[in-house]
Parts: sequence; C-alpha cells; structure tokens
Amino acid sequence: MAYLLQRLLTEAAARRPQRPAIAHGGCLLTYQELDRLSNKVARALSRLGVAPGDRVGVLAPKSAAAVAGVYGALKAGACYVPLDPKAPAGRLSHIVRDSGAAVIVVDEARTSQAANLADAVPRQPGVMVVSVPGRAEREEAASVPTQSAAVVPWTAVAGESGEPLAEERAIETDLAYILYTSGSTGTPKGVMISHRNSLTFVDWAAGAAGLREQDRVCSPAPLHFDLSVFDIFSTCRAAACLTVIPDGTATFPVSIARWLEAEKVSVWYSVPSALTLLASYGTLHQFDLSGLRVVAFAGEVFPPKHLARLMAELPHPRYLNWYGPTETNVCTAYEVPAGWADAQPVPIGKACANIEVFAVTSEGSRVSRPGEVGELYVRGSSLMRGYWGQPAKTSEALIRNPFQEEYEELVYRTGDLVSLDPAGNYVFLGRRDNMVKIRGYRVELGEVEATLYRHPAIREAAVLAVTDELLGSRLRAVVTGDGAANLTRENVLDHCRRWLPGYMVPDIIEFRENLPRTSTGKVDRAGLAQEQNELESAGDGRRKNL
Repeated sequence: MAYLLQRLLTEAAARRPQRPAIAHGGCLLTYQELDRLSNKVARALSRLGVAPGDRVGVLAPKSAAAVAGVYGALKAGACYVPLDPKAPAGRLSHIVRDSGAAVIVVDEARTSQAANLADAVPRQPGVMVVSVPGRAEREEAASVPTQSAAVVPWTAVAGESGEPLAEERAIETDLAYILYTSGSTGTPKGVMISHRNSLTFVDWAAGAAGLREQDRVCSPAPLHFDLSVFDIFSTCRAAACLTVIPDGTATFPVSIARWLEAEKVSVWYSVPSALTLLASYGTLHQFDLSGLRVVAFAGEVFPPKHLARLMAELPHPRYLNWYGPTETNVCTAYEVPAGWADAQPVPIGKACANIEVFAVTSEGSRVSRPGEVGELYVRGSSLMRGYWGQPAKTSEALIRNPFQEEYEELVYRTGDLVSLDPAGNYVFLGRRDNMVKIRGYRVELGEVEATLYRHPAIREAAVLAVTDELLGSRLRAVVTGDGAANLTRENVLDHCRRWLPGYMVPDIIEFRENLPRTSTGKVDRAGLAQEQNELESAGDGRRKNL
C-alpha cells in the first residue's frame, strides 16, 4: 500500500501504463506518460536545488501541466503550494513569501505572471515552465519573455530523463501540501497536510465512491481548494481518468450538462452550489447522463429542496454528502437515500475510516442523545500538522483530547455545532461563531438561512448580523430568486413568520440577482460581512430594502 502520494502514480503507471490518466481539452495523457513527465519535473526541480522539505508553488489551473507539477514536486521530496492564477497579486505574493516557496511551477500561459510574482518576493530564485504534453512543439526558448527572475523553459525540462530519481525523498509524516484558506483577520493561513494525513482521506474516498479504472472523474474544484485532492489522488489510486472541465464550460449549467454527456463522466465531486445551478438551469432531461453513477458534494450545506430537485432529475446516481474542514480532510459521510424529499437538513453522517468524531456540549460533556447540541471534535490520522508559521493559532485549533487522561493526544475543534439524529448520524446546525444574541435570545444564523430556503421561490440565501445599539443585533437576509418569481419583502417576511419566532425574523431583506462567490465556488460570506461593516462604518444605511 502506498504511504506517499506520489507512489499512487508510480503504482498506477506500473499496473496500467496505457490507461488514460488525464483528459483535458482534447489532449489525453496515459499513466505512463504522466509518470515520465512528472519524473522530468522532479529532476529539473532537483537540479534547481529543491530539497526535501522545500515548498514548491504551482501556479496553473487544473490541467495535465498542473498535475505533472504537483507529482513532480512530491517526487522531488518537496511540498506543493497551489496558487490561484485568478487571485490578486498581493494575495499570491503573501502566500509565496509566507510559505518560503523556492520555485514556482507554471504552465506556458502564466510564465510572465509567475516571473513578475517571483520578482516581487524576496528569496525567489526561479520559475519553471511546464507545458501540456502534445503542445510542446509550440514551445521555443526564444518565446519565453525575458524576465529578471530565473525562468527555466519547458525546453530545458523536456531534456531531463523520464526515469525516476534514484532515491525516495520523503516519509509519510512529511508535508505533502499547504492549502491557504481565508483567515478571520483577512490574512490567508496555510493548512499543513502530510502524506499520511492526505492518504487517510484518499484511500477512504476511493473506496467510498467505489472508484474503478473505467471511471471518468471530474471535480471542478481548483487546485487550491481541498476538493481537488480527490480527483488528483483518489482517481490515480484507482487508475481511473481525471477529466478536466474547461474553464468556460464550468460557468454555464447547460454547457456543463452537455460536457458531462460528451465526456461520459461517471463520478462528479463539487460544492452544492454548482449542483444547484445544474439542477435549476441545466435542462438535464435533454441529455443522456446515464453514465453518471456517483455525485459527491462537500464544502457547504446543500439546501434540501435543491437536492431533492436534482435527485428527481437524475435518480440513478449515488449521492454522497461529505463533510470536513480543510484541517481534517473529509471526516464524516452520509449517503443520501434514493427518493430524498425531506425538508430537513441532510445529515453529515458518521465518521470515515480511521477517524473518530464526537460532539462536546457547552458544559464539557459528550453529546450522547438525539437532539443534544455540541461542538464537533475530530481525532485521527487525517488531522492537519498545523498552520504554517502560526504556532499560536495551531494550539487554539489542535487541543489535547479532553477525554483522554492517560496520554497526550491532539484533537481538532471544528467550531461547528451539530446534533445527533435517531439513527446516530450527526446533523450540521451551524458555526459556533455564527451564534448571535437578539433581545437576549441566542440565534443561529444557519437556522434562519434554512428557513429562507424553504420558500419555493428563493434560490439562495445568506443571513448576517447587523449591529444595533438597542437590540445588540438585527438580521439582514440577502436572497436571490428564480427569474419568474414575484418575490417581495412582505411575502418573504410572511414566510419567515410561519416558521420562526419573531426575534429570528430578519429585519432587512435585500434582493440580488446572484450572491457573491469565492474562488472555490462557495458563497462569499466574508465579502458580504465586509460590505456590512463598510455600511455600518459609513452610517448611511444604504441598502436595497424592498
């Protein structure tokens, strides 16, 4: 069994060398080709001086070039740091500087972007260009623009041997990658994941999804989002084919449905919002998606009515709800029963293999009865090593297990509130830090959002707390509706009053065409909160109250 992520590729190439590994934009790479390409990258990195434990940035959208860069960095004994090509330059500079990345691996289209980034960051010695196989003939050394940063063109990498490095350059507890997530202060923080941490998830996920070599697996998640770990590594474990969705296609639901049919995708993994749009606007009945056998989702709550609609449109796949913050990988799972039509939230389920989860009440005891509420804790081999360069934050998140007195064991506090259902499944209730007080009552913003989603014409909803000198807080709801819906402030309020006590009914209803999104496709709650803070600071009360 592999104990290093890169061995998944080595073993797949030895077992099924001619099986397709990556399909992207008409280019098909076999496992043998991907293995040899990543060996070339590893050798070039080693020649640049990359040593075990170093960090290597990967600046590219998901592609054959990016995946070769990822595996090449790992084979060199390094830890890869995915960089979002669409992120602001300031954020990218911070991540490269904070991680101390020695080299940035890019695709041919981002040579200048990476070189400029390298120039802006002290200690950045070089940039390496990796192009997608099959397009190498378009690469010429002279075509790479002159930069003050060191640029190693693909022509130089292509000259390296495709044979593996002579020695294994990592062990299972070494870092495999650092994923930067948004910090509460607005500064990204790097979550450190080791090979062992990642493989705990990768091995479980491949089995849970029943991956097999005939599968064509797609996740639209970018490299810097932890959902991409599944389609890069679990797919490889099964010697299946990673099928990369084109950038332009991912924006339009009908285009996604058409692409899923044409590519015969059998396994899909994304945030629920992508599936919500697919169900609402993808005209799924027009396409033959009978090959789609697994639909997994994670990253945010899937509104029950949208899930029910998707399952009615596509009743044949298995539907898997996977839960877990980046710091734990996926730690619980729930397979949604066929014909789901419940208005209640979908459970996040039970612990994955080699992981234990338990909930702790505000009094410090374990949740043991249905309906009892507590914060979810996680223990097991999937837990992160910590936050890069932030020991204080690490010690706040990874604490000693309060129920283990015999020896020191770390557990992760998720900050998520859950309860048990009668079947022993955990049900997500909301964030501990999303609890606000209104007129002395404790209000969980997620519960208000869930109520808004019950409205048949509301497509999306986000609820925020607004500072109020008299009441402490008021509630602001930002909602979107179906195009034909005649949504008004009064009918939304009437709906809320039917389900919620008066103190939980939002005071402010704001209508928008779409909710803002992060680069990973989630609702940008931090951005909405920033808007709110700016409004409160300005004191002008400019809102779209309708």
